[in-house]
Amino acid sequence: MKNNVFPRVLGMSFALSLLFLPILEVSAQTVTQTSATQAALTPDAILQALMDGNERFKAGNMLDRDFVQQVSMTGSGQYPHSVILSCIDSRVPPEIVFDQGLGDVFSPRIAGNFVNTDILGSMEFATAVAGSKLIMVLGHTECGAVKGACDNVELGNLTHTLSNIAPAVYSVNVDGARNSSNKEFVDAVAHSNVELTVQNILERSSVIRDLVEQGKVKVVGAMYNVKTGEVTLVN
Repeated sequence: MKNNVFPRVLGMSFALSLLFLPILEVSAQTVTQTSATQAALTPDAILQALMDGNERFKAGNMLDRDFVQQVSMTGSGQYPHSVILSCIDSRVPPEIVFDQGLGDVFSPRIAGNFVNTDILGSMEFATAVAGSKLIMVLGHTECGAVKGACDNVELGNLTHTLSNIAPAVYSVNVDGARNSSNKEFVDAVAHSNVELTVQNILERSSVIRDLVEQGKVKVVGAMYNVKTGEVTLVN
């Protein structure tokens, strides 16, 4: 009987491996958003998916995507799960740093990742009309727009653009110089700018605020580190 035990154990192990193999394969596959998959998601699940995607990005273990197929699948409609407001900085493309595919994310971008009436209107379309359930304001380290606001830079239309970051500059109290030569000051302003933008979204858009109060949408802030590729949530 002892001679039959080892083969029996091997057989059971092989059967178990076959049982769990489909699960492993499914977890490694990408999903192109449809109305059904979008409807099944919650704001918290979407946030976790984005943070998991950032972990894959940092580890160099991003999912393989058939973008040509996704073009075909999204050609008749889009069902993004989130809106990521980010800076125009070339080092912070949201779809890449969160390892997302076509049709997953609305991505408005503007120097300094602040909101104005046009961006708020776009966010209202994304959430109230197109069904997105998460809004993320994504700032980043070493932000040129934030540094320009700290230095009170004036240059054509950029002067007006940077004035939108001024409230964050005024809100920060740190030791040392209040300009871009002080890294601690710049970092504090960048964080404050994200927090104030989240606040502005909720205060200036009754549409989004109502969706948040109903639990249908979540608004969060985050910071991207351009040296490490890591995203951390802000409050």
